[in-house]
Amino acid sequence: MQSRAPTTPFGRRSLKLAHVATQVAVSTRPSEKIVHKWKIFQAICIARPRLGISERALTVLDALLSFHPETTLTGEGDLIVFPSNNQLTLRAHGMPVSTLRRHLAVLVDAGLIVRRDSPNGKRYARKGSGGDIERAFGFDLSPLVVRAEEFERLAEEIKAEARAIKHARERITLCRRDIAKMIATGIEENVPTHREWKGPADWDEVHRAFRSIVETIPRRATCQELEAIADELSQLADDVLNLLETHVQAANMSANESHTERHLQNSNPNTLTELEPSLQEGRAASTEPQPQPARFAEGSYPLGMVLSACPDIVDYAKGGISNWRDFIATAAVVRSMLGISPSAWEEAQSVMGETQAAIVVGCILQRGEVIRSAGGYLRGLTRKAEAGEFSLGPILMAQINSRLHEKRRA
Repeated sequence: MQSRAPTTPFGRRSLKLAHVATQVAVSTRPSEKIVHKWKIFQAICIARPRLGISERALTVLDALLSFHPETTLTGEGDLIVFPSNNQLTLRAHGMPVSTLRRHLAVLVDAGLIVRRDSPNGKRYARKGSGGDIERAFGFDLSPLVVRAEEFERLAEEIKAEARAIKHARERITLCRRDIAKMIATGIEENVPTHREWKGPADWDEVHRAFRSIVETIPRRATCQELEAIADELSQLADDVLNLLETHVQAANMSANESHTERHLQNSNPNTLTELEPSLQEGRAASTEPQPQPARFAEGSYPLGMVLSACPDIVDYAKGGISNWRDFIATAAVVRSMLGISPSAWEEAQSVMGETQAAIVVGCILQRGEVIRSAGGYLRGLTRKAEAGEFSLGPILMAQINSRLHEKRRA
């Protein structure tokens, strides 16, 4: 006579309806079904957020599976493993017994294993006269066989969602790079907006519209949120590109129309002779020494350190930033976007020096959300520099520490 499997836990542990539902599902497992235990475990690891279990609980499940001698789980026979707490603790990388019991309860509640407790609550197996196991008490792994398709489906859904999020983030990154560099080109080349353009009136407004979209990107966004932002940035990128293309076409037409006229003007052989005296006078005047304004002493900061503190400025560089010359040229473009007047920029350069003034602009760009007036902020720092009260090092370190703190919090 075959003994019935126990359905209730030992001691003060209560029986829940979810436990009963799992036992009912286990009783209907097809006998011909075969699954690979480690492939199912991998699917469970991917589907962990949907199953509501922690990484520590997966460690315990991994240890339980290691006590099953075969690599496959079948629908025939018992799939009960019966390790002691000491054995299970060793295979769970030294997890304390109290923690082990808590995560075993989590696995039972999640329907991944079933308790088959003995009369005294111990885990053991009783063998027959031939040495074969007749009855075992411990944890039944049958739910892994019954729910194998469910785990694989959940894993595929999570992987598909991760791929969609990655694709959306790639779209956002490419659009951000394209828009930032196209805006920089528009400002540097003095590209005007035309009447058919339905967007902002000038490049500063285009840049503000771009930043307003970027600032809405949440740190932990869903796929739907990222797709909506990517579509908005993609539309803006297309509009800005169309504006630049229209300007290029108009410039080409104007160049073709005036080609003959320029040729005739440049073909005059006396032009060079007439221009030489004034050119020589200009050279002679330029040789006179010009008084140089006093500059604030510049510190020596590695370019990598500055880019680590102010990474957003790279988005506005035409061909990337590989040296200080690229950094200073990019800062000049960013200065115009931030609304810093030429006089404030020249004053900062004369007091701080080109390099430090460019670094300050990069820091202002990085902290654009909290600085209301970039031009006023730069003038204030310039006045401090003239009085010898300004130090760039603490600002850079504060920027780097702030970014590290944000990464840890994310």
